[in-house]
Amino acid sequence: MTKLSVNINKIATLRNARGGNIPNVLQMALDIERFGAQGITVHPRPDERHIRYQDVYDLKPRLTTEFNIEGYPSKEFMELVLSVVPAQVTLVPDPPHVLTSNAGWDTIKHQDFLYEVIKELKTAGIRTSIFIETDEKMIRNAVKTATDRIELYTEAYASTYSINKELAVKPFVEAAIVANEMGLGINAGHDLSLDNLRYFVNNVPGVLEVSIGHALISEALYFGLENTVQMYLNQLRK
Repeated sequence: MTKLSVNINKIATLRNARGGNIPNVLQMALDIERFGAQGITVHPRPDERHIRYQDVYDLKPRLTTEFNIEGYPSKEFMELVLSVVPAQVTLVPDPPHVLTSNAGWDTIKHQDFLYEVIKELKTAGIRTSIFIETDEKMIRNAVKTATDRIELYTEAYASTYSINKELAVKPFVEAAIVANEMGLGINAGHDLSLDNLRYFVNNVPGVLEVSIGHALISEALYFGLENTVQMYLNQLRK
C-alpha cells in the first residue's frame, strides 16, 4: 500500500493568521498520526510564513511515523535538517519568494550541486528525494545525483484529470516505468485529492508515498480531520 504523508503547512498558515497557538500544529500532527497517516511532511520556508523552524524542532522528538522535510537546500535549511535528522528530506528547486512548489529540478544542469547536497544528507543517514517532472532525461539523470527517490510533481495530472484522466496519467505511468528501471523509489505530490488520488496510484506503478496537504486539510473542513485521513487511506488501498 502506498503510504500517506500529510503536509501540515496549511495548519500552520491558519495558526499564523492570528498568532498564538490555535490550531496547535504539534497536537494536530500527533492526531493525524493517530488517525492512521504513515508520515508527516513540512516545508519550512525562509520567511516562516507557515511552518516555522521551531515547529520542526518541536515535531521531531514527538512524531512516531516518518518525518519528511521539504525545502530548497540553502545553508539555513541544511543546518536545520542535519540537526534534526528526519527520515527523509525532499529537495525542491523553489526560490524563497514563490507561493508554492511549481517546477521540478533540472537534474542535468544541477547535477553536481544536488550530488554534493545529497552526499551530505546521506552521510547523516537521511533518505533523499528530489522533486521532479516527468521528463525522461531528467529522471534518468537523477541517478547521477545519488538520490534514493524522486517525487513526481503531479500538478499537470491534477489539472487535466477532470478533462481526460487517461491522458493525464499517461506521462506519469511512463515516468514511473523509467524510474523503476533506474532503481529509483517513487513518491508523488501536488494537487492530489480525494477526486483523483485512487486513479493515480492504481495506474502509476511503484508509488511508495504520496504527500498531500492543501486538499486534505481543506476537505477536513467539510468531513472532519479523522474522517478525511481515513478517506485518503481508503483511496490508497488497492
